[in-house]
Amino acid sequence: MQYEGKIYRPWPEAESVLIQVTIGCTINTCTFCSMFREKRFRVRDLEDVFKDIETARLLHPRVESMFLIDGDVMAVRTDHLLQILEKITTTFPEIKNIALYASYNNIRRKSVHELTRLKNAGLSIVYTGLESGDREILESINKNTTPENIIEGAALLKEAGIKMLASFIFGLGGKERSEEHIKATTDILNLTKPEEIAPMMLAIQPGTEMEQDVRTGAFTRATPSQLLLEEKYLLENLNFETYYWGDHGNNIAPMKGWLPQRQQDFKAHIDDHIKHNPITQSHVIQTFSW
Repeated sequence: MQYEGKIYRPWPEAESVLIQVTIGCTINTCTFCSMFREKRFRVRDLEDVFKDIETARLLHPRVESMFLIDGDVMAVRTDHLLQILEKITTTFPEIKNIALYASYNNIRRKSVHELTRLKNAGLSIVYTGLESGDREILESINKNTTPENIIEGAALLKEAGIKMLASFIFGLGGKERSEEHIKATTDILNLTKPEEIAPMMLAIQPGTEMEQDVRTGAFTRATPSQLLLEEKYLLENLNFETYYWGDHGNNIAPMKGWLPQRQQDFKAHIDDHIKHNPITQSHVIQTFSW
């Protein structure tokens, strides 16, 4: 497998075979993220992608799940992406799940017809970086999107029948904007109703603008108590069925399962941590780089 640079995949895809379709990320300006800073975005040649798919067939007797990387595979032209999906499904007739990373902006650049073709070609689920539903926070982190763009992109996926996993970050509003962040994020989740959601605690990545802002005092990190209260608010106010991937390694109270079926259990779990976890006495939570 010919991977270029550091390779990232979401934790729910731990068992998936990774195929690198793009190099880097189309945005690559987010102040909290350093994942693709050393890469300049480009689309890999079909021939090279096909070789990796064929190599994966030689390495794995059975593959049921595959994840396409790097940061924004939906930026690839539809005809190019359709050829990759066809190569995967013909090479791996046993495949059950094909997923990829996508920004809401690049989802919006495709028509419902194009997205439906991708769905029919085997695309199962799209991982989107929601991060926050708060307009001010989206601007401050240089996400290059708006709440309206997020809602529009999510609606297109719904219409095409492609499942969506939305990830977002507890603490992204810092100490001062914690309440605005979680309220706006919960609201936009209730509007867009992703089939799966994946919350994680903010981890300050070395070399990022946010790390510099923490050092200068321009950004004050939310306390562990605030982070737990953000998750509590979310669980108290989500009003749709979804799978909750709340077990990221940086989360204070890891848990996962279906909502609303487990909603009361999860809220009780958070309440227990708020009352008894000694981390609530700390000013900041220790997190680890992605």
